[in-house]
Amino acid sequence: MDIEEELRIIKRNVVDILPGLEELRKRLQEARQQARPLKIKYGADPTAPDIHLGHTITLSKLREFQDLGHIVQFIIGDFTAMLGDPSGRNEVRKPLSEESIRKNASTYQEQIFKILDKKRTELHFNSEWFGKMSLKDTLKMASYYTVARVLERAEFKERFKKKQEISLLEFIYPLLQGYDSVMLGNDIEIGGTDQTFNLLVGRDLQRDYGKKEQIILTLPLLVGTDGIRKMSKSYGNYIGITELPLEIYGKTMSIPDELIFPYMELLTSISDEKINNMKKDVRDEKMNPKDAKAFLANEIVKRYHGISEAAKAGNEFDKIFKKRELPSEIPSRKYEKEKVWIIDVLVNEGLAKNKTEANRLISQGAVELDGKTITSPDFDILMDSEHVFKVGKRRFLKIKGE
Repeated sequence: MDIEEELRIIKRNVVDILPGLEELRKRLQEARQQARPLKIKYGADPTAPDIHLGHTITLSKLREFQDLGHIVQFIIGDFTAMLGDPSGRNEVRKPLSEESIRKNASTYQEQIFKILDKKRTELHFNSEWFGKMSLKDTLKMASYYTVARVLERAEFKERFKKKQEISLLEFIYPLLQGYDSVMLGNDIEIGGTDQTFNLLVGRDLQRDYGKKEQIILTLPLLVGTDGIRKMSKSYGNYIGITELPLEIYGKTMSIPDELIFPYMELLTSISDEKINNMKKDVRDEKMNPKDAKAFLANEIVKRYHGISEAAKAGNEFDKIFKKRELPSEIPSRKYEKEKVWIIDVLVNEGLAKNKTEANRLISQGAVELDGKTITSPDFDILMDSEHVFKVGKRRFLKIKGE
């Protein structure tokens, strides 16, 4: 493959290349002359236990680099997660406990290799170097950056104007992420557009420490299933890659129509030509948007669970939402009591996080029992026969007496 074809693959879905395309072209040429792969860095703080589709945009780009013969340096930020990345936040982020970080980091290691090639991945924890740094080393690192420079960051600038709190730890965070690049000596670093400032700090620190400066590639942030905010577990608008096939399929079918083709472009390997043809068919009313969405849902489930599971999820979705039938498999629970309070069932069976949410679901008309909408939380269920719960659009439960 010639360099121009390689660049074409690399540029797909990329928002910015900093300092520019020519710099990237030169780096690729140098690597070929030296007969070495480029080192592509990506860091993720294990702040939540699961990887969602938003993360896969970057992971897929990393896999493309691997398929082109390059090496991915994947950093699990177990040390930086204890501080909290301020990116995109207008308030101080609470640090995580070491126990939570360890658990999340373990899950990350399992999930990233659903996409990445393990043989072409270097896995690092940044506690490897930060855990050994002396105060002298830390002060040296801090001396390379000024408060004025850090305050250029949009989030900090806005909070400073509003006289909102900014912790010193948040000031330090971009330096720590940048220092990861100093330690690894990577050629390229990839991140979302919300990470541009941190990525530039890494480039500056590499120069200050006498290293070759990394090239930066930024990728778009995925809008969540609500169609408003970026995909995030904290917003509840995410699709996790390890969720059950039917759950992934159903959540994908719930996205607004305007997200269908951005999702196709960012989350699948469907060719640009095929996507453009489908766009035209939908625009010309030759194709129903629901059919395009079903095609997308099938592609996403297939990617993480296989062809067979994708087909089963599609059939099950049609059974429940088109034919209005019950799912083929519904979890079942037994109760010894003669009657049970509906709120207790919702909370005990994980259909609601707590009693407050259970009451809210009922008030919104989101709870059905045996096909009838429950309108009052003051409802006792007689356990003289089997009952079927439906909460929201996709959660079902059978309960019965002993």
